[in-house]
Amino acid sequence: MGASAVRPLAGRAFADARIRTIAFAYLFAAVAYVNPVAYRHTYPTRAERLAFAHSFGTNKAVVLFYGKAYDLLTAGGYTAWRSGGTLAIFAAIFGLLAAVRALRTEEDAGRAELVLAGIAGRGIAYVASLVAIAAGTAVLWLAELTGLLIAGLPVGPSAYLALATVSVVPVFAGVGALVSQLAPTRRVALELGGAVVAIAFVLRVVADTSSLGWLRWVTPLGWVEELRPFTGEQPLVLALMGGASVLLLSAAAKIFAWRDVGSGLLSARDDAAPRLSLLGSPTALALRTERASLAVWAGSVGVFALIIGVISKSISAAGISEQLQRELAKVGVSAITTPKGYVGFAFIFFVLAISIFVCTQVAAARHDEAAQRLETLLAEPVSRRGWLRGRLALAGAAAVAIALVAGLLTWAGAAFQGVRLPFGRMLVAGLNCLPVALLFLGVAALAYAVVPRASAGIAYGSVTLGFLWQLFGSLLGAPKWLVDATPFAHVGLVPAAAFRPGPAAIMTAIGLAAAVAAITLFERRDLLGA
Repeated sequence: MGASAVRPLAGRAFADARIRTIAFAYLFAAVAYVNPVAYRHTYPTRAERLAFAHSFGTNKAVVLFYGKAYDLLTAGGYTAWRSGGTLAIFAAIFGLLAAVRALRTEEDAGRAELVLAGIAGRGIAYVASLVAIAAGTAVLWLAELTGLLIAGLPVGPSAYLALATVSVVPVFAGVGALVSQLAPTRRVALELGGAVVAIAFVLRVVADTSSLGWLRWVTPLGWVEELRPFTGEQPLVLALMGGASVLLLSAAAKIFAWRDVGSGLLSARDDAAPRLSLLGSPTALALRTERASLAVWAGSVGVFALIIGVISKSISAAGISEQLQRELAKVGVSAITTPKGYVGFAFIFFVLAISIFVCTQVAAARHDEAAQRLETLLAEPVSRRGWLRGRLALAGAAAVAIALVAGLLTWAGAAFQGVRLPFGRMLVAGLNCLPVALLFLGVAALAYAVVPRASAGIAYGSVTLGFLWQLFGSLLGAPKWLVDATPFAHVGLVPAAAFRPGPAAIMTAIGLAAAVAAITLFERRDLLGA
């Protein structure tokens, strides 16, 4: 009965996650294909590859984002560094999202209780969830392998690189499974799991950019580097991935076996003194429910900004060749031969982070509707227009705060190392992240008003595709007008470059217009559940 019960439950879980799996698979295939093709196109000769390897291999500023490089003289070694470092982070996110969706989200929606009321026990339901996650992982592996093979890389090393990349999925699926037992809600589980991903990334950054290289062995993202695809494979490192996965998933299974369905080990007390703060308006209520998330985002961005500021001291013209400058110029970076230039380059990633943040706020609004909390709220004398307008205003204000945190802590990190960056310019650098973020906030809000169930995919997908096109469009030799189709191409990377008021005003205007349209259209449609 066990196998026969697992199969339909796993099939349903896999089908429920099909949109997320397909989106990640496209991403893995595209990144795997683009990197070797762009490398051959940009560096056709050995002399150019030697200059490139010298610049990148000795520059901590670049290692910060992509990890440690072992071989930059071949397309395979370059792809293992660039694709492996990037996609390993996305694989970690995939594993976390998949586990939380299969476990905690099912409980929050009440579906897990219905399943467990039948003939399927908790063990069967848990195993079915893991089987569905394993199937999704296999899809990612196949997608990345396909991209590598189409790009002309050999089969065996390509299969190993794809395996190395997705090997972090079960580890962070274990993290997601464990936090799903600890947290009382899906939102808290994602925040706890996201903090673990952030810590793993920071440990990898510290290991790659300092003398503390041994820290690479305490983070799964460091283990991916130590697998060394295309550069002297070390497959025994996979045992660390397997061991960590088994420990985390086993611990989660033991807790799931006796925990009450719908609760978490960190659930709130049965009684507590009433807290009436931030209950005066729907917007204040939204701030009350989102403040923990806002603190996590501000803290994460702040820590990364501090690291950027501290590392900026290591930047000098001596370690950066003209070849590297030409490479960076293709993605809109004028120079990183100075701390100011490097900080300007780094802020494109803060633009990405804040754009993703505003999408999470629209997703939170959609979650309130799906959970029918919005329906209860609108039964009070609260207008739809006022509610959505307040949520969007809160997202915009929080984005401003996070942007200022990025600018301030980058300045503080640089100042701590004796690097002088103008304080006013660093605040402008932070605020320079907002036009693109406001544009995507408007796009996400409009998608929520028109197609609410698909709004999260549209929001996150547009940000991801826009950023990836900014990174790879020019490297692939696309026409300039097509490269400029992404909003990220129109950001002046302050403080290294001048602020671009024209594009900023246009993007802000488009975002505001989309938000106004969203508020109008939202008032006319029916509320939808999950």
